[in-house]
Amino acid sequence: MDKTQGLIVSSAPHLKGDMTTSKAMKDVILALVPVTLVAVYFFQTYALFLVAVCLITAAATEVLFRKLMKKKPTLYDGSAILTGLLVALCFSATTAWWMAALATFIAIGVAKELMGGLGWNRFNPALFGRVSLIVLAPLFVPFNAAFSVWGPNLGLVDTVSQATPLAMLQQGMTMPALGQLFAWYPGGAMAEVSALAVLLGGLYLVYKKHIKWHIPLSIIGTVFVLTLVAGQNPFYHVVTGGIMLGAFFMATDWVTSPITDKGKIYFGVAIGVLIVFFRLGLAATEGVGFSILIMNAFVPMIEKATRRASFSAPKPVTIPAPGKGTPVSK
Repeated sequence: MDKTQGLIVSSAPHLKGDMTTSKAMKDVILALVPVTLVAVYFFQTYALFLVAVCLITAAATEVLFRKLMKKKPTLYDGSAILTGLLVALCFSATTAWWMAALATFIAIGVAKELMGGLGWNRFNPALFGRVSLIVLAPLFVPFNAAFSVWGPNLGLVDTVSQATPLAMLQQGMTMPALGQLFAWYPGGAMAEVSALAVLLGGLYLVYKKHIKWHIPLSIIGTVFVLTLVAGQNPFYHVVTGGIMLGAFFMATDWVTSPITDKGKIYFGVAIGVLIVFFRLGLAATEGVGFSILIMNAFVPMIEKATRRASFSAPKPVTIPAPGKGTPVSK
C-alpha cells in the first residue's frame, strides 16, 4: 500500500453512529414507562411487586448463566432489565410471583443466554418465557399451594371481577365503551390496561428510529381488515389482547424480525393472519404471543426471499440475437 495516499484499511462496519445497545435499550424501557405507570395506578403494590420480581430475576439469571458459561456479565447493556419488564407486563398483576419469576428465568436463561446471548436468540425472549409457562402450566399445579405461603400479603386490590376484555369479546358479551378500553381499563395483563399508553410508547420508538412503521402497521392493519371481513368489530380487536404491545414492542425485536422493509411487511401480515386465526378459529389465549413466536421461526426464510441483490453481483448483458438483431439477455 502506498502510504502517501493516507488511506486506512480496516474491516467492516465502516458506518458509525453514537447509538449504542445500552442507549437503545434505555429508550425502549422509557417507552414502556407510560403503560407501566397506568398498571401501577390500577394495581398499586401488586404491579410494583411483580415488576420488581421479574427485574431481579432477570438480572440474577443473566449473571448466573454467564458465569456458568465463563462469560462476563453484561447487565450494563440493559437487555436483561428490558426483558424482565416485558415479561412482567405480559402477566396480570395478581399472577403468582414464582410463576412470573420462572417465566423470566426461562426468557433470560434459555431463550437468550443458551441461544448465544444478545443478538443471537432466534425467538423473542420475553414471549418465549411467557408462552413456555402456558405450555408447561399443568406441570406447575402441584407447586401452587407450596409456593403461595412464600408470597407477601399485599392487601386488597381493585380488579375487574368479570372476564378480560378479550374473553368478553370472544364470548359475545357486552363490551365496555371503546374509548374506555383504548384509554384505560383494568382487565387482562398489565400491558393491556391502556392501549393508548402502549401506542404512545410505540410512536416514541418510531420517532427515535429504533423501529419502523412496517411491522406495527402490517399487524394492526391485517387484524383490522380480517376481523371486519369476518363481521367483527375491528376496533375492539385492535385494542384488546395485547396486540398493541405485540405490534410495537415484541414483533419489532431487532434480532428476531426481518431486516428488509418488504420482509417486515410480509412478517407483520403473517402475524396478523395468525392472530385472527387464533382468535376466531381456536379462541386460544395468548394468540399474539404464539403468532409472533411462530413467525420468528420463519424470519430466515423471509430474509432469504426478500434480500437485496448484492452490489457486486454481475448484471445481465444484452447482446443481439444471431442474424436477427433483436437484443437478448445473456
